Amino acid sequence: MLRFSIVAVLAFGLITLVQAEQGGGWMKISSKEFKHNQSIPAKFTCQGEDINPSLKIEDIPKGAETLALIVDDPDAPMGTWVHWVVFDIPLTGEIEENSIPGKQGNNNFGRKDYGGPCPPSGTHRYFFKLYALDQKLDLAEGITKEQLEQAMQGHILEQAELIGLYRKQ
Repeated sequence: MLRFSIVAVLAFGLITLVQAEQGGGWMKISSKEFKHNQSIPAKFTCQGEDINPSLKIEDIPKGAETLALIVDDPDAPMGTWVHWVVFDIPLTGEIEENSIPGKQGNNNFGRKDYGGPCPPSGTHRYFFKLYALDQKLDLAEGITKEQLEQAMQGHILEQAELIGLYRKQ
């Protein structure tokens, strides 16, 4: 048991060292509109303009060809609710507010665009999951989150996550 722990610590250290030598850390996603695990402003919800917030992307790994983004709410009463599916996003340092950064899939609102937080009750968590992929995905717009996740298998170089909170006022 102890031997496995030492090997795991050494492997993690080696990964960290390799990343430092490659000029960065892990890929990161953030927003100037809200901090990780903090409230999403109403502007970006069904009680506001219902537009996507700007998202800052840092340390995209070498070898990445494209990005994908899934925004969902695992606290929805009927299971995880999908708010946004975007793929074939060109490598960029920012997804601008109220934008269409790539091809869009269907969300659970039955639309191919961003659908902001709109919880029926209580505070919900909204996961902005960013993926760096080693190739473009030859998929048509209108795919589901599940179809995107299946197509990404074996092509994810790194992923990053930002969680926002929202409760209707």
